[in-house]
Amino acid sequence: MNESRKLRVLHTESSCGWGGQEIRILTEMEGMIGRGYDLQLLCPSESTIYEVAKKRDLPVMALPIARKNVRGLLSLRNWLKRNRVDVVITHSSTDSWLTAVACQTMFHAPPIIRLRHVSAAVPNNLPTRWLYQHACKHIVTTGTCIREQLIKENGFAAHRITSIPTGLDLQKFSPGDREAVRKELGLPVSKHLVGIIATLRSWKGHAHLIEAFSRLIKRHKNLHLLIVGEGPVREPLETLVEELNLKQEVTFAGNQENTVPWFRSIDTFVLPSYANEGVPQALMQAMSCGLPVIGGAVGGLPETIEDGKTGLLFPPKDVPALVDAIEKLLENPEFAKQMGDAAARVAREKFGIDLMLDKMEQVIENAMKS
Repeated sequence: MNESRKLRVLHTESSCGWGGQEIRILTEMEGMIGRGYDLQLLCPSESTIYEVAKKRDLPVMALPIARKNVRGLLSLRNWLKRNRVDVVITHSSTDSWLTAVACQTMFHAPPIIRLRHVSAAVPNNLPTRWLYQHACKHIVTTGTCIREQLIKENGFAAHRITSIPTGLDLQKFSPGDREAVRKELGLPVSKHLVGIIATLRSWKGHAHLIEAFSRLIKRHKNLHLLIVGEGPVREPLETLVEELNLKQEVTFAGNQENTVPWFRSIDTFVLPSYANEGVPQALMQAMSCGLPVIGGAVGGLPETIEDGKTGLLFPPKDVPALVDAIEKLLENPEFAKQMGDAAARVAREKFGIDLMLDKMEQVIENAMKS
């Protein structure tokens, strides 16, 4: 950044949940602050990202923007009037709408960049077209698949959409001593650990993984399933584990702020998502840690995994196919190692945080010029 004064970038997030989207926001903020930008985050006081941002000493302020209502609109508009901002980056539907409407009622409003994290369908209607094509200066997606979806299914202008996958700290997410971290975490040292690290949402496919595991353990006794994360479907997942008599073979580790040792403890990483995915950070993190990965062929997973080389893809919701994929790695440990090594090489080439920050800087500069 060559400007004599720090550019001020505002992030807005209305979601109260926690997952890759929120992690991306905080990671990007930390990186841009390191590059000399002045960053600010606005989010609801009840949101998880608000608490995590405070713990990380990131500039954050609570506003009542969890819902689309007049109170949220006025609070956001008043904040923008009192605080000079060069650009606003919005992340969820509610804060995007509130920001867009607020800026329409102001003179000299800052340009808006809409960052789209998930591959869920965007409505094809006039208000949404106005939001994406007129209220926002540019759209950033976390994967090529989401960009193509917006172009093909919504007819949005291709030159106004840029795909910028989330970047990782590759020194942090790297291979480690598996046996040592398992002892530290209290996990089985001698078993083959199949693991997933993801928010417990239905479309992440945890239930399909548990069903596949129940079939595999009948033929491969030396298995253990690790589930890291929290979310709305934890209770039904725990019930499913009990119904399948797997309680001794499955560990629910809950939410972990530092996931690195948990990745390093895993032998085979599985992300059996069947909807909504962009380019999942957990998948990239697993690859960066040198793990052989298996993913549902949905969203941005096929653009992240080169099937048969850096990982394996299977048809979403197809439990027998998932069983076959895991078994292929169990029965071919050398093939699994080669796949993990190849995944780590790709991660070093493509997943670095500086690549993300460089591209975001360019988008910000272009948005301010147009």
